[in-house]
Amino acid sequence: MDVLPFLMLPLAFGLMFLGVQVVFSMMITAVLFGLVIFGDKVVHQFIEKIDDLSSNFVFAAVPLFVFMGSMLEKSGIADRLFEAIHIWTRRLPGGLALATVLMCIIFAASSGVIGATESVVGLLTIPVMLRYGYDKGLISGTICAGGSLGTIIPPSVVVVVMGPLANLSVGDLMYGMVFPGLIMAGLYLAYILVLCTVRPGNGPRIPPEPGDPGFGEKVWISVRNLVPPIIMIFAVLGSILLGWASPTEAAAIGALCSVALTMLYRQFTLRGLYDALLKTLTVTAMIMAVLLAGTLFTGVFIGGGGINTASRLIQTMQLDPWALLALMMFILFIAGFFLDWISIVLIFVPIFTPLATQAGFDGVWFCILFLIMIQTSYLTPPMAPAIFYLRAVAPPAITIRDMYRGVVPFIALQVVTLAVTMAWPGLVTWLPSVMLQLR
Repeated sequence: MDVLPFLMLPLAFGLMFLGVQVVFSMMITAVLFGLVIFGDKVVHQFIEKIDDLSSNFVFAAVPLFVFMGSMLEKSGIADRLFEAIHIWTRRLPGGLALATVLMCIIFAASSGVIGATESVVGLLTIPVMLRYGYDKGLISGTICAGGSLGTIIPPSVVVVVMGPLANLSVGDLMYGMVFPGLIMAGLYLAYILVLCTVRPGNGPRIPPEPGDPGFGEKVWISVRNLVPPIIMIFAVLGSILLGWASPTEAAAIGALCSVALTMLYRQFTLRGLYDALLKTLTVTAMIMAVLLAGTLFTGVFIGGGGINTASRLIQTMQLDPWALLALMMFILFIAGFFLDWISIVLIFVPIFTPLATQAGFDGVWFCILFLIMIQTSYLTPPMAPAIFYLRAVAPPAITIRDMYRGVVPFIALQVVTLAVTMAWPGLVTWLPSVMLQLR
C-alpha cells in the first residue's frame, strides 16, 4: 500500500499534460487515491483539510497583497519610479536596463505580485529601450528576470503560501530571503553594466540633451517620486522585518497605502478600484482553489505513507545529505520546465521539506533554495510564465527567439545565486536568528 502514493505523481502530471487544469488534475488524483487508500473515511479527512485551510489566518494576506499589486498598476507609480531612477543611470552603459531592474526591485518590495510588475514595467520600458537601439535579447531578459524578482524579494505571495505548507514561520522565511534576493538583483545589475561596457551596442549610453535637469532638479524629482513608495515599502516590509506586524497585518497596511498612493498621484477612480477588486477576486480564487487541491493531494500522499516510504528509499540508496539536496534541486529545476510556481510549491514543499530536515538541513535555508529554483522556473521554457507575460505586452519586433535568448544569462545568474546561498547558509539563517533575539 505504501507504493500507491508514488503513483499519484504520474497520474497528476499525465492529466496536466493532457490539458486538464492543474486544480482538477490534483483534485481528481487526490479523490481517486484517497478512496483506494482510506475508503469512505477520506471524506472526513478532506473536510478537516478544508477547515484547516479556510481558517488559516496567514492566507488572508494573499488577497491583500494581490489587491496591493493591482492598485499599484493604477497609481502611475511605474512612470514616476522610472523617471526618478533613470535620471541617475542614463549616462551609464545600459542605463535604461539598469533603471528597469531597479524599478522592478522597488516594485517587488512593494507588492510581491509577479505578473503585475512585469506587465507594467514592460509596457513602460520596451518602447524606450527599442528607440535607443538596445539589444532585443537584453530587453527581454531584463524585463523577464527583473519582473519575476517578487518571488525572492520580500514580501512575497509565494512565501505566504509556502510557509504553512512547510510548517515554518512566514516571517522567518521573509527574513531569510532578504540577502539572497539582494544578491540576485545585484548580479543582474552587475551583468548588465559589464555587458554594456564590453559591448556598447547592446545598451548604448544616452547622450546629453539640452533639456536635461540639473543636479538640484534631479534631487527634487527623486524625492517627489521615490519617497512615497519607499514609505509604503517601509510600512509593509519594515513592519514585518521589525516584528511590528504579522504578514497579514502588514498586507492590510499595504493595501491601504496603495489606495492612498493612487489618491496622492491623483490616479484614483471608482472604475480603477472596481477593476482592482475584480482582479483580486479572480487571482485569489485561482490561488486558493489550487491551494485546496494541493492540500488534499499532499494529505493523501503523506497519509498513505509516501513520506515514510521516501525516507526508507533514501536510506536504502545511502545518499549523502548533499547528494540528496542536489537531487531535490535537480527535480525542482526539471519540474519548472512544465509546472507553474504554485503547483511546484504545493506538490514538492510538503514532500521535500521533511526529507531535508531529516537530512540535517535548516528548514528555512532549504525553503530559500526552493524559492531560488522557483525563480528559474519563471524563465525556463516551455512553460516560462515570465515569457508569456512579456509576450502579451511586447511589440512584434521582439520575437520569441529574442526572449529565449535573452533569459539564458539570467538563468545562469540565478544558478550562481543558488550556489552562493548553498555555500554560505549564514546568508539565510543569520537575519532570522538576530531578529529572534531582538523579539
